Amino acid sequence: MEQFRLPKIAMEKMKLPAAVDAVLREAEEKLAHRPKLLKLFKNCFPNTLETTTKLMDDGTTFIITGDIPAMWLRDSVEQVIHYVGLAREDKELQRILSGLIKRHIACITMDPYANAFNETANDWHWNTTDETEMSPWVWERKFELDSICFSMRLAYEYWKATELTDIFDAGFKGAMKQIAELWRTEQRHFELSPYRFVRDNGIPTDSLRNKGLGMPVNYTGMIWSGFRPSDDACDFHYNIPANMFAAVTLRQMGEIAEWVFRDLAFAKELKELEAEVEHGIQLYGIYRHPEFGPIYAYETDGYGNYCLMDDAGTPGLMSITYLGYASPEDEIYQNTRRFALSKENPFYYEGKAARGIGSPHTPPGYIWHMALSMQGLTATTKEEKLEMIAMLEATDADTGFMHEGFHSDDPAVFTRKWFAWSNSLFSQLVYQSMKEGIL
Repeated sequence: MEQFRLPKIAMEKMKLPAAVDAVLREAEEKLAHRPKLLKLFKNCFPNTLETTTKLMDDGTTFIITGDIPAMWLRDSVEQVIHYVGLAREDKELQRILSGLIKRHIACITMDPYANAFNETANDWHWNTTDETEMSPWVWERKFELDSICFSMRLAYEYWKATELTDIFDAGFKGAMKQIAELWRTEQRHFELSPYRFVRDNGIPTDSLRNKGLGMPVNYTGMIWSGFRPSDDACDFHYNIPANMFAAVTLRQMGEIAEWVFRDLAFAKELKELEAEVEHGIQLYGIYRHPEFGPIYAYETDGYGNYCLMDDAGTPGLMSITYLGYASPEDEIYQNTRRFALSKENPFYYEGKAARGIGSPHTPPGYIWHMALSMQGLTATTKEEKLEMIAMLEATDADTGFMHEGFHSDDPAVFTRKWFAWSNSLFSQLVYQSMKEGIL
């Protein structure tokens, strides 16, 4: 079987918007006493704009994930989310972000099941023999519930930050209708869904079992997902963090439907769907742990089977508060966070250089920089935030950038030297800490 050889896309280095330049100048003052951290921040904060962003002639924006020449819906949002709060008075940033939102809407309309897209209809694919309904625009067609949630998150946050509504045209409303229909379908995946995915490459987590349908599930009100945010197949296909994200997304979509489009009937429909998902999470997604008490499971099938773990990717259990689903004081979240940061989580590792959460997507013993950044972003004390920043600063292997996974005993052993999402999440943590005055 043939796998596509990764082509290269030439990205011209973009002139940084004034608001981004201003943040870098601010960092030169506030981080002057920590020269290595300053260098890391100055490398990572603009990294998405300098290396992965392309303004298209049609007014859209295309953002590759880094070392792969395709745009993931999820990754591209998290690559720019730290710029959104700067966009209110910056026309250049508005062009970049609104262009990305428009591009996402076009992608969702084209294929709401796909997770990653090409710059043009060039027929490039991660794997050329995937058994699913591929388009020449689609790089990969793994249905991951969180992908579309990120697209809506960007649009909502952009609206709130800038108060601009020009992104909310008929195409956007049509995409929201398509999303609601898709999620209704995937509430009853086995009865209603046309989606299938098989990849015959010898890697079990790259393919759905049961002839591409996935393992059986019971109806819960939650939304089925084929794959996790790591692009690995779910063990049990109700991914709890992704459904939490969907519940938040439905609330945000409802607000847009009501206050921008003035469509109260559609807003009511979205609210009803949100209530069904939320009921499913609370009824089926909580596990009574003998040590930690009630915690949120990572996945369930609705038949009483649970996957108890956390993964470094977002959405994960650690990021529940980051996504706006629960407050930091929520008791079940606190129990879940303690579980995720313990050896009861099979992907929590402690080594000579660091301790934190990894992923089944990378080898055992590898901690992800994204997990350390998320732990800092969701921390409730300045001590924990500073600890995470120090650990991130000490584990870049003197490259000046963040990576995907690194060995807990030796940060010089790492995966993905160019991974823009990881750079952006690190930048969020440092910039937030600068604003809070704790650095």
